[in-house]
Amino acid sequence: MRNLGILWVLYGLLRLVGALGVFLYSGTLTLMWGALLTRVPNPFTLMDLFHSFLIFAIILGIVAGVVSIIAGLSLISSGTSARSLGLVAAFFGLTSGPLGIAIGAYTLVLLVPAGARNA
Repeated sequence: MRNLGILWVLYGLLRLVGALGVFLYSGTLTLMWGALLTRVPNPFTLMDLFHSFLIFAIILGIVAGVVSIIAGLSLISSGTSARSLGLVAAFFGLTSGPLGIAIGAYTLVLLVPAGARNA
């Protein structure tokens, strides 16, 4: 479980860097999205939805990053809550790109009991 914990810590740091990147480049992202909205009937509603999506993406990245780091440290130390935190981190990992899906699926395979998989 130590190697899996190290992967989760690295993945959590990657999610935090991604959330920071979205935050730092939110002005550029807004400008690019606004350039696409020049020919729609109600661009202000779509711009408000875009800002809501940006806030959601930043919050999800921060929460997933923190949970992943905590789960990774718990898996490294073989703590009592390592399994439950690992499962929560796996579900958060499934919400992102290919790396998160891969590590999340691998964690689910390792941490879900064999009896539950066969039922």
